[in-house]
Amino acid sequence: MQETQKKQVLLVGNPNVGKSTVFNALSNKKQKTGNYAGVTVASHSGNYSYKNEEVEIIDLPGSYSIYPSSEDEAIFSKFLIDNQKDYAGVIYILEALSLKRGLLLFQQIQDLGVPMILVVNQIDQAERRGINIDIEQFSEALGIKIIQTNAKEHVGITEIKEAVLNNEFAKADKISFETPNEHKDFIQKLTSHKSFENEYKAWMSLSLGTDLGRIDSIMGLMNEPDSKSLVPKRLQVQETVRRYQKVDKILSNVITKKPQFKELLTEKLDRVLVHKFWGYVVFLLILLIIFQSVFFLAEYPMNWIDDLFSWLTAFAAENLPKGPINSLISNGIVPGIGGIVVFAPQIGILLYFLYLLEDSGYMARVVFLMDRLLRPFGLNGKSIVPLVSGTACAIPAVISTRNIENLKERLLTILVTPFMTCSARLPVYSIIIGLIISDKTFLGIKYKALVLMGMYLLGFAVALFSAAVLKRFIKNKGKTYLVMDLPTYKKPLFLYDFKMVLGKVWDFITGAGKIIFIVSIIIWFLSYFGPKQKPDQFVATNVQLDHSYLAKMGKGIEPVIAPLGYDWKMGVGILTSFVAREVFVGTMSTLYSLEDDAPEVKVIDKMRRDVKPNGEKVFSFATGISVLLFYAFAMQCVSTLAVVYRETKSWKWTGLQLTMMTGLAYFVSMLVYQILK
Repeated sequence: MQETQKKQVLLVGNPNVGKSTVFNALSNKKQKTGNYAGVTVASHSGNYSYKNEEVEIIDLPGSYSIYPSSEDEAIFSKFLIDNQKDYAGVIYILEALSLKRGLLLFQQIQDLGVPMILVVNQIDQAERRGINIDIEQFSEALGIKIIQTNAKEHVGITEIKEAVLNNEFAKADKISFETPNEHKDFIQKLTSHKSFENEYKAWMSLSLGTDLGRIDSIMGLMNEPDSKSLVPKRLQVQETVRRYQKVDKILSNVITKKPQFKELLTEKLDRVLVHKFWGYVVFLLILLIIFQSVFFLAEYPMNWIDDLFSWLTAFAAENLPKGPINSLISNGIVPGIGGIVVFAPQIGILLYFLYLLEDSGYMARVVFLMDRLLRPFGLNGKSIVPLVSGTACAIPAVISTRNIENLKERLLTILVTPFMTCSARLPVYSIIIGLIISDKTFLGIKYKALVLMGMYLLGFAVALFSAAVLKRFIKNKGKTYLVMDLPTYKKPLFLYDFKMVLGKVWDFITGAGKIIFIVSIIIWFLSYFGPKQKPDQFVATNVQLDHSYLAKMGKGIEPVIAPLGYDWKMGVGILTSFVAREVFVGTMSTLYSLEDDAPEVKVIDKMRRDVKPNGEKVFSFATGISVLLFYAFAMQCVSTLAVVYRETKSWKWTGLQLTMMTGLAYFVSMLVYQILK
């Protein structure tokens, strides 16, 4: 039996060339792809086995140059240079429609002496545009093997595995970059003095301003009299211009276009979709369709799930032996988990639409469109990527700010991104909107959909307002401009995106389910026992909910939350939801199941008919709006706080964010409740 060989390879390329799609196809993982820079902001690894060879693939963040301008590009450059001895070679991904852009970084890596396999991806898109690439001549000009792929359809993936198996990684025969004459003597001296493998490594060390970590100062050791002319940024620009001149010559011989090719759909659509007025109108209409679908399409599966858990609750209550175990399962665990699972269809529909927008190429237009809107608030177009990503989860959204070069703009984006409505808020919004908003429609659009869209727009508006305030207190360190390529529109892979959504929804259910499971047990325990209970009653019977330890704890904080319109049960829900926002719904489901002896009645109906001692509805319109605003503004997520600290390395900014958001949530909720009641 042959022994399994192990090998490590790197996956490298510009942003938005299909790197993550190739990674998924090779390793059968579900890393999300996107049509804008910054989707991969840290290295991801996956494995595949092929003909007795185990291969680890490291997917590095996309970069346009070996010289980093942002944190994600710094991760890329450091890994590529520092770990050369660990990996067998680089699989470099070029997009067929952006060969010129991608060849800059390709030639830089090639001149470093790194062995590579070149993959030209999305070849089908080039053919549709009437672009023909002479692969044989292209391969000869670059001196490297080229594999053509359409990674979304898994075309060419086996060829990549074969090339890796046969070690077809190739090094360049000669350096493609010619050192400018005015620097040639110094570069040759430096190469000899520091034993660089080639002149380009010496040039790159000067352009980076460091000797790849080997010495503190090149200029000090070499005593270069003309040191003022060796400014790193100027050297980088000089190199870029020279490389693109060479790339133009290569591509002029390998690319041909069909004559009189008609204007593409991309150009026609962009006249409207990135228009300075109609672009925003279309974006709002798309959002409205999405939120209408969140309620309309999810209604039936939500009812089925709700009925299933109501049946499970009643079944457990009737068939399990009477006592604490029966109460724990039928009144605690099942209703608690059911309270979260019921919102899975809404979360799935929202994510599915977002994935389709990314996959089609439209989300890149949103980035471009939003740049002019965000500038006055101290942000730039790239900030919209974390802000839009925040509608799924704030944690990866905060991490994705590494793609923002300007430190002030990055910090501002980190601090305001948690205001965006994440999927964890959706269960809270849905249950409260369902309680206080009628089923009526306006021009065929549900009031509930309009309110939900309003909550998302409110989060975005408050994020911008907060950025405008904070930018006055954060010093600016330079000005940045948004430079990006808009990808062509593509037909989304509906089935692939659906599978992605199923995975994300399952992650949400299992992640939230674990927390809800633990919280449900704690809540049940605190509600089953009470301070006036005798020891011999602990197993025989439970106390009334109002006399339990849980009620005692909740009523202890009631004076603080009463101005917001909340009773003690809602106070307990707010406390537990600091672990994760969606826990509020699970907590309320458990509490209302504990309080009522009718397991067949839906939780939302129990909440709707609940009244305070004075006869006032617990979930009145004023209270409902207060809860919506509290969760719109409050930092009810300890995981997001941890990520903010990790990215800012500052307790000051993390503490400021927590204080600012919680204080704003409390004040606005109290003010609105007092006005509306």
